[in-house]
Amino acid sequence: MGLLNKHGVIERNATLLMVLSLVVVTIGGIVEIVPLFYLQNTIEDVEGMRPYTPLELTGRDIYIREGCYVCHSQMIRPMRDEVERYGHYSLAAESQYDHPFQWGSKRTGPDLARVGGRYSDEWHVDHLVDPRAVVPESIMPSYAFLSHTKLDIKYIEDRLVADSMVGVPYTDVMIAAAKEDLLAQLDPYSDGIDNLYANYGENVVARNFDGQEELTEMDALVAYLQVLGTMVDFSTFEPDASR
Repeated sequence: MGLLNKHGVIERNATLLMVLSLVVVTIGGIVEIVPLFYLQNTIEDVEGMRPYTPLELTGRDIYIREGCYVCHSQMIRPMRDEVERYGHYSLAAESQYDHPFQWGSKRTGPDLARVGGRYSDEWHVDHLVDPRAVVPESIMPSYAFLSHTKLDIKYIEDRLVADSMVGVPYTDVMIAAAKEDLLAQLDPYSDGIDNLYANYGENVVARNFDGQEELTEMDALVAYLQVLGTMVDFSTFEPDASR
């Protein structure tokens, strides 16, 4: 009890309190930061992860531009209720190519980390055009204009270059073929489909996403939504027990 009663000395001495607080914060910082210098990588490599295709990346930019992240997070916490509702908890590797990441802290709508493949392209288009037509209680605004807005791909090569500068492994070949790969993903019977698969893998989904002949922003956004949570095969995934 004698030692516990001496905290009053610290509380009455502002200088001593500040010094001791600094010492505690310094020790805590060292304990958290120093181990990171001995790790080659803080993100576990997971089979299946790849950079976004040019079409998916463009759709992600539209997603951010329209503020979708304000109401929809993309991070499933490792808690039973979250896993049962949304699927396997999110892995750090799933966000390694996201700049910025879309974890979020608020859910007005459901988490979208595993939304890819859960609904058809037609459902997504209908939902974006008139949310209450498919989800009567939805308060989401309409994004019908995306179906009538031509997708601008003029600077898609520059967009890949920007991401490559912050560590996304886009090669010179992928950057040079950005426009061709984007258009090929909308037509699986095009001449460029083999190059798309060579650059991004054969699991890339290639089709006309909005059902229209014209290339629109709706195509890109639906392509992005359909890839979320689909890169990792969780039926075979095993966490690295050595970490």
